Amino acid sequence: MELSLLKEKVFQANLDLVKHGLVIFTWGNVSAIDREKGLVVIKPSGVAYEDMRVEDMVVLDLNGKKLDGKLKPSSDTATHLELYKAFPEIGGVVHTHSTFATAWSQAGMSIPNIGTTHADYFSREIPCTRDMDEEEVMGEYEKQTGLVIVEAFKDINPVQVPGVLVKNHGPFAWGKSADDAVHNAVVMEQVAKMAYIAFSINPELTMNPLLIQKHFFRKHGPGAYYGQ
Repeated sequence: MELSLLKEKVFQANLDLVKHGLVIFTWGNVSAIDREKGLVVIKPSGVAYEDMRVEDMVVLDLNGKKLDGKLKPSSDTATHLELYKAFPEIGGVVHTHSTFATAWSQAGMSIPNIGTTHADYFSREIPCTRDMDEEEVMGEYEKQTGLVIVEAFKDINPVQVPGVLVKNHGPFAWGKSADDAVHNAVVMEQVAKMAYIAFSINPELTMNPLLIQKHFFRKHGPGAYYGQ
């Protein structure tokens, strides 16, 4: 993909966070990667969405070296880079502080898979990472955040569970592209909201695991039949 087109897609995906109500002020960022060229495009740090332009997008390599752009990249860049390195199937990453997903993060709880909406996109619960230790927090914090996410996915397929809650922080989501990552971030916020409401109605609720499998695999994998 041409770099100019990738920058445009990342720019629009960042604006979509605002459109879908996932961010206020500058609380979020989207990136995308060109796997063939090893280039990552990401939102600049601390720039208000209403002031942001396509040319403000920052281009880096996977080592974090800035290759294009006048502004500093997002402060979460190192987290994005660790996810791209560890999950070769993904093409876009989103971080927000959306209300309900962040509330689950702050509570330190994974979001259980308790409904077919959740199961359509995530094959199991959306995990919450562990506490970070002093060395991780006081050292290369953003890089360590990425590594803690990767650790949480040691036995989880990141394609089948395209998102995570970083404990006491907030959600990260990913997908095949920047647009797909935003889509998954929107879904994550919605299922976090629905789970909160459902548990407030019935704290003893349950979900049939066969229903989870049915809904996930009718949309994903070789046997998928949902849609045109």
